[in-house]
Order: sequence, then structure tokens, then C-alpha cells
Amino acid sequence: MKKLFAEFFGTFWLVFGGCGSAVFAAGIPDIGIGLLGVSLAFGLTVVTMAYAVGPISGGHFNPAVTLGLWASGKFEAHNIVKYIVAQCLGATAAAAILYLILNGANSFSASGAGAFATNFYDQPVYHNRSFSMLSAFLTEFVLTLFFLLVILGATDKRANGKFAGLAIGLALTLIHLISIPITNTSVNPARSTSQALFVGGLALQQLWLFWLAPILGGISGGIIYKTLLAKE
Repeated sequence: MKKLFAEFFGTFWLVFGGCGSAVFAAGIPDIGIGLLGVSLAFGLTVVTMAYAVGPISGGHFNPAVTLGLWASGKFEAHNIVKYIVAQCLGATAAAAILYLILNGANSFSASGAGAFATNFYDQPVYHNRSFSMLSAFLTEFVLTLFFLLVILGATDKRANGKFAGLAIGLALTLIHLISIPITNTSVNPARSTSQALFVGGLALQQLWLFWLAPILGGISGGIIYKTLLAKE
């Protein structure tokens, strides 16, 4: 239960800090944090929770990471469903609090691609440029694959484990810098689901991609590391 609570709180913090920075602070004129700020916020949530609760649960905070670690032989199959449920509950709880806060200011928006930090494809949002479903799938797949390579490499016994949380958090920051203009960045099905539940409509219709692509990318990353890079 301690491991599941750690995953709940870690994923809660990721959504509350990352998506919260996007909905509250990204677009404020003159002082908004913008793309760089939101990217850093997501990275910082992982850095802080990796050191806070990572030693308890392993610090997954992401169903794609859980399945990628399983594919690499670093996680037991019988714990997969429990971890994913805890992650989705934590993410949804965070989204619910964000929703209540925004409602308190009468500023919740459920219209338009990217509303409430949801993920999307085939929708012109940033500079009226729209990326296709294939572009979105490839982006999410490749970035999740490399995220797993970073996670497995940084936590390998040959690496300096003291810096693993920092490396993983910076990797997530880089991932957001690349892909926010493409899909609003998922690489995490729990994070995508929590926001889509409150927006509905197009966000829910397109949610399948933000489960399938990250999970396939995570599993592929785990297999590649185990096959080509692991010591044993």
C-alpha cells in the first residue's frame, strides 16, 4: 500500500504541477511562463517526487513507464494493474482540484484543442499549424521510448544513482520542449486521461492515441535497453 500511495501522490504532483502551470501561468501577458516554463514545471515535478517517494515505489508516475520497466525485466507483472490504477487515480484527483480552482475564478474552459492542458492532434493551435495523427503518434512513441532509455540508463547499477532523479526530470523537460507544439505533450496516459475526463468531447475521442503510442514506446524502450544496452 505504501508503494501505491507513493505512486498516487507522485502522479498527483506531476499533473497538479505540470498541468497546473499550463492552465494558470502559461498565457499570462508579460509575465507568463510560456513553453519553457511549463516544460520546466513538468520536469521539476518528476525531480522532486523522484527523490521524495521514488525510494518507496520506484517513482514511475506513468503507466507507460510501468509497462516499460516490466518489459525490461525491472518490474513484476502482478503489480502492473495496481500501479496503473494508483497513477490514474492520483492524476484524476489533481485534475479535479485544478478544475475546482479554475471554477472558483470562473475561468474553466472546455472548448478548443488544448483546453485544460489536454492533448490533441489534427488541430491548429500553435501558430495555426496542425500535426496529423501519424505525426502525433510518432512523436509520442519516439519520445516515450527515449524517456525509458534515460530512466533505465540513469537507474542502472553502472550509473551514479544520486543523479538519476535529476537526469529523468531533465529528460521530461526536454520532451516537453520538443512536443508541446505538436501534441501538448503526453508521454503519460494517466496525465492525458485526467485532463480529458473534465473536458470531454474531442479530448476523449483522441485519448486512445495518448494511451497507445506512449505504451508502445515505453515497452519498446524497455525491450531495447534490455536487449542492447543492459550489462547482463
